[in-house]
Amino acid sequence: MNVGPLRFGMSHQQTVAAMEARGVTSPTLQAEPRHGVLTQRADFRAPTAPAWLPAVTLSYREPGILACVAVDALQGPQVWLDTLRLVGQVPSELAERVFDYVAEHGMSPAVSTEGDAVSDEPGFMLRAQRAGDVLLTRAFLVAPFDDWAGTMHDCLPSSEWNVR
Repeated sequence: MNVGPLRFGMSHQQTVAAMEARGVTSPTLQAEPRHGVLTQRADFRAPTAPAWLPAVTLSYREPGILACVAVDALQGPQVWLDTLRLVGQVPSELAERVFDYVAEHGMSPAVSTEGDAVSDEPGFMLRAQRAGDVLLTRAFLVAPFDDWAGTMHDCLPSSEWNVR
């Protein structure tokens, strides 16, 4: 599965090269508070964006392999699942369309503990993120996780739970 120029399984160096080719910069790799096998992360942002405002956050599992991509509701690029725009949408409206899509393709829709639309098969969770007085969707996508996690919830790094 690809997320724009990123392929799950890439090394950090490969993800930096792919993102920089799109004009997005990253600081060095950071330690991630331990959550299962996820050990590192990198926040990518537009060169003019403040350091605290990442557009895309990548999480890596041991040994430095891209495992998760989180796309910010306000700063991130648009991510598509066929004809569905996943970023910056009204969560309740998009959840219904996503559940229809997942069911039509023979996959299992689910709801996270926070009420977000989830599907293990394509590996995504549409999290709700504050945008002033409204909520918008933040796409969280994961690599196939049969060998390193049990469910989508196991794939969310600790830092992702802090995004509101």
